Amino acid sequence: MHLLVRLHTETTAANVHDLNAADQLLLGEEQRVWGDAGYTGIHKRDEFTDRDVDWRIALRPGTRSKLTDPLQEMLEGIKASVRAKVEHPFRTIKQQFGYRKVRYRGLAKNTNRLYVLSAFTNLLRAEKYQAL
Repeated sequence: MHLLVRLHTETTAANVHDLNAADQLLLGEEQRVWGDAGYTGIHKRDEFTDRDVDWRIALRPGTRSKLTDPLQEMLEGIKASVRAKVEHPFRTIKQQFGYRKVRYRGLAKNTNRLYVLSAFTNLLRAEKYQAL
């Protein structure tokens, strides 16, 4: 199984919900979209109804804890394992580069810093694939 992960970065103010920026994150070529529970109901929004996408959105923790069907529990575990692979770059940005909170006033400067840290993270992740 091959997992192609293409990340697109979009920055917004803290008071903007993730769903409002989701349209800028999707490029239009996606066949499957994996998301955390914050994206629940994204397929019902007008801007996403015409897309032929298989939405793999995690259940909210309260709903997941009430599951009794082993198949559904297994599917939620698979969703979590796929999403965990995408979370590793964020761990690098937060822990190795110390980006736990914004340092600058204004979205533009913080966006530029996030782009630079994302590029550094890609270099660190690509290092393990370098042939000696």
